[in-house]
Amino acid sequence: MKLDAIIVEDEQTSRAILKNYLKKYCPNVTILGEAANVEEALILIRNHDLDLVFLDVEMPYGNAFDLLDKVGDIDFETVFVTAYDHYAMEALNAHASYYLMKPISIDELIKAIDYVTEIKTKENALQDQVLVPKTNSVNGKITIPQLDGFEILSTSDILYCKADDNYTEIYLNNNKKKLVSKTLKYFEEALNGASFARVHKSYLVNVNEVVKYVKGKGGSVVLSNGKEIMVSASKKAELLSYFK
Repeated sequence: MKLDAIIVEDEQTSRAILKNYLKKYCPNVTILGEAANVEEALILIRNHDLDLVFLDVEMPYGNAFDLLDKVGDIDFETVFVTAYDHYAMEALNAHASYYLMKPISIDELIKAIDYVTEIKTKENALQDQVLVPKTNSVNGKITIPQLDGFEILSTSDILYCKADDNYTEIYLNNNKKKLVSKTLKYFEEALNGASFARVHKSYLVNVNEVVKYVKGKGGSVVLSNGKEIMVSASKKAELLSYFK
């Protein structure tokens, strides 16, 4: 399993050593960036969807625990890398996945990556499981994963879904939006039979929320919240079939 990671470490030499070890012994880890202090780390964390953060404890202008406090809701695994063993208990309380001592043992590093890989694999398997709509047992519902479990949505509350690369934005009729790490194609299949039509490569709409169709080569639809969405010419016939 591929793991996207960053290294937070104020010593350039230590960063280079860790990167070299990872490249040589842990090829499933991709380093997306490096940070030498808390502020640089915050920028990387907010700009990337991370699986793992390698985190030195002592840094200029704050330490590892200051960084984790500023991040808030943490959706990545943390491997502490430090020369000081007296932070172990505090790291445990911060839900660290692993605690590596400097100088880094290659065997321990491999164990840490194997452990994190196992955690993320189980998380992904659970996400795939809970995302399957329970149309057979709970009619008209779909589940959306969260860090502490999953949220149950009524399909009737969904206005439309919008593609965002490998993610999908789900827009609800209460003006709220959910971002889910699944493609739009996944939701097209999951919501099949629930009156949802793929009207464009980037949009899946709840046809029960369509209040107007505007003519054109493909035309467009206006939803109950006033949102207008273009319809691809290739999707026009499929959409109009709902209204014949």
